[in-house]
Amino acid sequence: MMDVITFHYTISPDDFTRAGEASSDVKSKLKKMGVTPEAVRKVAIAMYEGEINMVIHAKGGEITVRITTESIEMILEDVGPGIPDIELAMQAGYSTAPDAVRSLGFGAGMGLPNMKKYSDEMEIHTVIGEGTTIRMVVNL
Repeated sequence: MMDVITFHYTISPDDFTRAGEASSDVKSKLKKMGVTPEAVRKVAIAMYEGEINMVIHAKGGEITVRITTESIEMILEDVGPGIPDIELAMQAGYSTAPDAVRSLGFGAGMGLPNMKKYSDEMEIHTVIGEGTTIRMVVNL
């Protein structure tokens, strides 16, 4: 049994130029480790969507990625406003992104639906005014 490999990333708020760097880094590390292309793709998409959400909606945050022989776990923690209606937020196309963000090509309302679609497990814990923690798992 291999040890758990952990990577940690700090996501800056409102920094669209660097948004996606953490998921790109994880993608290249997973490829080097020989993880299957399908699992790499799922992790990269799910994590990217979460990372973008942190940039748009939260004041940045922290992402921890834990890799074992069985799975890749991504924990995204932010100190944003929280998600008032998770069920509504999970609907494809629903977005609270401001127009300025949409003009950059982000905020189409596919973040949470894609995170769920590309992970094998997803849990959302949110507290209004305090932040949101999302845990996603891709099984290997």
